[in-house]
Amino acid sequence: MTTLQEFYGFRTQPFNITSDAEIFFEGRSHREALASLIYGIEERKGMILITGEVGTGKTTLCKALLDRLPKNVRTSLILNPYFSEMQLLQAIVEDFGLVADRKNRLDIVKKLDAFLIESTLNQGNAVLVIDEAQNLEPYQLEQVRLLSNLETKHGKLLQIVLAGQPELKVKLQQYNLRQIYQRIVIKYELQPFDMEDTRAYVDFRLERSGTAGVTLLPECYQVIQDFSKGIPRLINLLCDRALLLGFVRQQKVIGHDILTTSMEEIR
Repeated sequence: MTTLQEFYGFRTQPFNITSDAEIFFEGRSHREALASLIYGIEERKGMILITGEVGTGKTTLCKALLDRLPKNVRTSLILNPYFSEMQLLQAIVEDFGLVADRKNRLDIVKKLDAFLIESTLNQGNAVLVIDEAQNLEPYQLEQVRLLSNLETKHGKLLQIVLAGQPELKVKLQQYNLRQIYQRIVIKYELQPFDMEDTRAYVDFRLERSGTAGVTLLPECYQVIQDFSKGIPRLINLLCDRALLLGFVRQQKVIGHDILTTSMEEIR
């Protein structure tokens, strides 16, 4: 029996909703966000804040950033910070490849400090990326602030990227968190795609899948934009469902009728 991938001639699924840095699409806002991140890290600015609505591609952006950093930059990526204060510290140092002699706050921070100093002396840099940072509790954010204090006269030893939903910025603007908010040098809000980016994104994903066996009629792009409002995750959801329906109907030309039915099924 022919599979969906065989029917369309795909090498890979073009609209998988999981984050994949290898198929990172640089729309205008995503390109600006990536440039801001790289600048902040290279210039040792310390703390960087990236916010964006659900589904705008923050996790993919973070993974794409790590792929683009030079080899002399050591990285620690925390995707879901559902930890206690101590567990968060341990997760950070372990992702840097470090092992503290004793499992207490003082020894863990000393180990991290020594690692960061050695890295700096060897012309290196270190980046901590915390995704879904809106889930951090105030006491965890305070721990992150303390880590941001590690510095020399030439700049911060640890560059910290906080990525999260818009409520993260609201949380950081609270009076009791003003110390950490004042330390954030670069702030960028990730925007949904405009119509031009949505069209380019859909074509990009199809091209990267290796297809020559599917055609989207011109009117499809506006339907996709209207439904998704430029949110990449919703674009993926709709296009994936449309391809499935096209496969079921044995149609390789995706038109308004298939997209309309797909939207109704999703809703």
